Amino acid sequence: MTSQTFRAGLVQMCSGRSIETNVTEASRLIRAAAAGGAEYVQTPEVTTQMERDRDKLLVETRPEEGNTALAHFRTLARELKIWLHIGSMAVAVGEGKLANRAILIGPTGAIAARYDKIHMFDVQLPNGEHYRESRNFRPGTEAVVADLPWGKLGLTICYDLRFAALYRTLAQAGAEILAIPSAFTKPTGQAHWHALMRARAIETGCYVLAAAQAGKHENGRDTFGHSLVVSPWGEIIAEAGIEPGVIYADIDLSRVAEARAQVPSLSHDQSFTLQHVGADRLRKETA
Repeated sequence: MTSQTFRAGLVQMCSGRSIETNVTEASRLIRAAAAGGAEYVQTPEVTTQMERDRDKLLVETRPEEGNTALAHFRTLARELKIWLHIGSMAVAVGEGKLANRAILIGPTGAIAARYDKIHMFDVQLPNGEHYRESRNFRPGTEAVVADLPWGKLGLTICYDLRFAALYRTLAQAGAEILAIPSAFTKPTGQAHWHALMRARAIETGCYVLAAAQAGKHENGRDTFGHSLVVSPWGEIIAEAGIEPGVIYADIDLSRVAEARAQVPSLSHDQSFTLQHVGADRLRKETA
């Protein structure tokens, strides 16, 4: 393959409450992805633990230093000689707070980039499900673009997907690939997953790579699955179902330039002001 092309492998999981069990399962699937020729492998959000019990989460989560799960993944990336993108894992950051952190590991085992999820999933769904991510996690404050051998990768996580300005910023900063590892709920996934993923690709002319959690989890949560790879033109070129496994796509970054040449909207931003016209004024002008 040329310097602009590579094979991506997306790992779909159904993470449970045991960090050790999740790391074992993630490692099995990462090895399978590498055996299938993937040079870049992405796992989903909360790869290492899907946990609602705040006390258990706080007790079992470690900082990066001394984190055995992270050390294991670094060794695995070095052994397999791949770019390993842990979609996210909880990392202790002090004062009773955690970061929901994506970690990009290079083929030498060195950490190439970190990204802390900016947008917290604090919602009440119509079916009665409710989530308050900010109770346990400290939101990040920095957008991140990382260099891969083939091009530039914009790092995001799950609920970030709904904030289009973040992706435009990443694309205008040079990102050609957008990573959106996720643990989408089943109701919101059924309604919005495909539409939002395709929209982010189309708006930016980027590839979208989104490894997902899938199925009924040990803690009772039900996630949507359907890990996706979307082309810069908005085509779905690889999609998983609802079971754990790996999907692959051969990424050709020359398609980014082609898409942006056809629709060069990233360079067409205009400044503007906002005018709010009230009903009273409208009545006067039409009287």
